[in-house]
Amino acid sequence: MNDYLQDFLHFLIVEKGLAKNTIVSYERDLKSYLHYLQTVEQITDVNQITRIHIIQFLNHLRKEGKSAKTLARHVASLRSFHQFLLREKMADQDPSVHIESPHLERSLPKVLTLSEVEALLEAPDRSKPSGLRDAAMLELLYATGIRVSELVNLNLDDLHLTMGFLRCIGKGNKERIIPVGKTALHVLDQYLQYGRPNMQSKKYRTDALFLNHHGNRLTRQGFWKILKGLAKKANIEKELTPHTLRHSFATHLLENGADLRAVQEMLGHADISTTQIYTHVTKTRLREVYSKFHPRA
Repeated sequence: MNDYLQDFLHFLIVEKGLAKNTIVSYERDLKSYLHYLQTVEQITDVNQITRIHIIQFLNHLRKEGKSAKTLARHVASLRSFHQFLLREKMADQDPSVHIESPHLERSLPKVLTLSEVEALLEAPDRSKPSGLRDAAMLELLYATGIRVSELVNLNLDDLHLTMGFLRCIGKGNKERIIPVGKTALHVLDQYLQYGRPNMQSKKYRTDALFLNHHGNRLTRQGFWKILKGLAKKANIEKELTPHTLRHSFATHLLENGADLRAVQEMLGHADISTTQIYTHVTKTRLREVYSKFHPRA
């Protein structure tokens, strides 16, 4: 059965073109699923798997204390796996066909206020090359709403300063062109002139836009460490994640009257329902403002 898993992962990489992190997630979920089937249910052939076995596996995850979100992700993974097996005639049936995904309550994304965003953007020490880099990264994230994985994968030729836009490769290798504001363009220009040249390695060259102190491409983990340090310096007490600036970008655009479809395109969402969550955030914030300032609230 593990050979089937490798075939499925190859299909996701080559034909679906999914992102590396998504592939890793599928692999992790399905390895735990197949391990359970082989060790607990003593199943050695995919045609032996029934709906009951899948339900037992999900109950096993519940007993381990897995959240509804984790269970839903496992259901999505094994559904895709079984559909692939049936479509490729590696299995005679799809036992996942009537398995329902756990109901998820969508939690509203955490966003920063304008004053918190400004404090965070001012936190980097711009007298240092690394500070110019940090300022450029934060300005670019807030100006475009790109994901951190997309940010660290940017190359020099993805940025077009004179035209005022960047080219971004998102999930599923989909390309999108995103406008960049004047403030972010100015900070990026400063980084490219005075920051990046001082961070380059003398031994070799890289096309990566953002570099670490070794002159290599900055990683997501490296950015996360930088962000936590800057949030502390800016005295932001809210829980901050690499996605917070993306959430703030979308919410602030909608609060100021931006078209939902335009925001969807800039964020790279395949489904507009994913973008609509930000309209709920703006309504929640409006209620808070009303309750706080209206004399008869």
